Amino acid sequence: MTATISMRIKMKNVFQKKNLIILAVVVFIAAVSAPVVFAQTTEAGIRFVSQLSNELNSGSIMGALTLFDSIPDELKDDTDMMVLKSSLLLSAGRIKEADELASGLLQKEPKNLDVLELNMMIAKQKGDKAKKSTLIKQIVTLDPNNVAANIERADEQALKKNWRNARDYYKKALTKDGENTEALFGYGKMCYYMEKDDDAREAFNKLIQLEPLNPQANAYLAKYAAESSQYRKAVEYVEKAIKYDPANTDFYFDLGTYRRFLGDYKGAEEAWKKAVSLEPDYFLGYAYLAGLYDEENRTDLALDYYRKVVEKNPKYYYAYESLGMFAWGKGNWAEAQGAFEKARSHNPDSLSYILMIAACQYKQNKVQDARKFLELVMKKISVEDRKKMDYKMIRMYHDKGGDAEVALGVSKETNRTKKGRYLYYLALFYELLNKDNLAHKYYTEVAGMQSPMFFEYRMAQWKIQ
Repeated sequence: MTATISMRIKMKNVFQKKNLIILAVVVFIAAVSAPVVFAQTTEAGIRFVSQLSNELNSGSIMGALTLFDSIPDELKDDTDMMVLKSSLLLSAGRIKEADELASGLLQKEPKNLDVLELNMMIAKQKGDKAKKSTLIKQIVTLDPNNVAANIERADEQALKKNWRNARDYYKKALTKDGENTEALFGYGKMCYYMEKDDDAREAFNKLIQLEPLNPQANAYLAKYAAESSQYRKAVEYVEKAIKYDPANTDFYFDLGTYRRFLGDYKGAEEAWKKAVSLEPDYFLGYAYLAGLYDEENRTDLALDYYRKVVEKNPKYYYAYESLGMFAWGKGNWAEAQGAFEKARSHNPDSLSYILMIAACQYKQNKVQDARKFLELVMKKISVEDRKKMDYKMIRMYHDKGGDAEVALGVSKETNRTKKGRYLYYLALFYELLNKDNLAHKYYTEVAGMQSPMFFEYRMAQWKIQ
């Protein structure tokens, strides 16, 4: 009995979050224009290929590899079969065995593109950049638009954030295979980064036509819908992405954002809590939730989640201001001081942070500490800058006097945000001196500005509620 059995092997990289690369092997057993004919194929050979096909279709790499232990003699030297076996070994993490087999095939057929591509992927998995580069050059010499080699070139450029070069390599791969989903996604993503929005949309829409279940394509189309303020459409797209990739944290970040823009705060909270449950050690989910609770004025939860943000990522300085603000609002003076000190380490000249640190020290009855701290700050201010309002405000806190001159200067300030901030620190100054009527007067003036462009505005609101 004779039979014509054809097999095409295609390899692709699946890039996952945090730059971890998992090599997957997708095997297609189908008729092609130039079928591979196994000479003197026996009934055993046909049965082997049928069993192998079943294992691959079921996704069982180990089952497929086990079959190779009993491969018929007439198939043992078949290049396509050995390329498949090496690919499966690589997918199973048996890199050394895959490499030995692939190297032997390369010696046997140094210009076989499937063999060259296989060796390229093994070199990549081993971290052998020099060998991988050599193999890529050999491949594109034989086949300039080779899909696998150009995708690999593109991926390298993308990791270096060379978006234009990466886009061009993906485009080259698409020249040969316009329906290659990996190249389409890469091309679309690079166009997105380059703000070539029409090209990106075209690529993602084509990808959706080819793979309606593709989660990344749906996620990017969601981003475009959101940029056009079509938040309901964005939610539809990203919910599809989640359906097909339910463990992708980024999708839940996006879903929460789109729901929030729709005014669905409960839905946003659910999405971001799901993100936190998927990656409990990643700070961003806590930051989203802290911001949401902040916006809803759920101050206890906001404080708890800002604490979690800096616990998970102590270098995320943007959270320290809010942490300090909410800790201050709860009367946690030491915690507030520590938070404002962290915030100031990122912005040492901030008048707000300087005065809040001093105020926290005064609240803890650490009068000498506050004065010494303010003295050190004032010493570093240039003679010319000592004529400015910021210096006068700092000196007022140090001397516990000079407020009449400061109040006059504040009344002449024309910048709305600056004036609001100065008024707040006048109010706080009087609070520290137990001059409650004056403090309330200035807090009320700040709260009445209806201008929440500075965090002190929130603290003024709390004081008059």
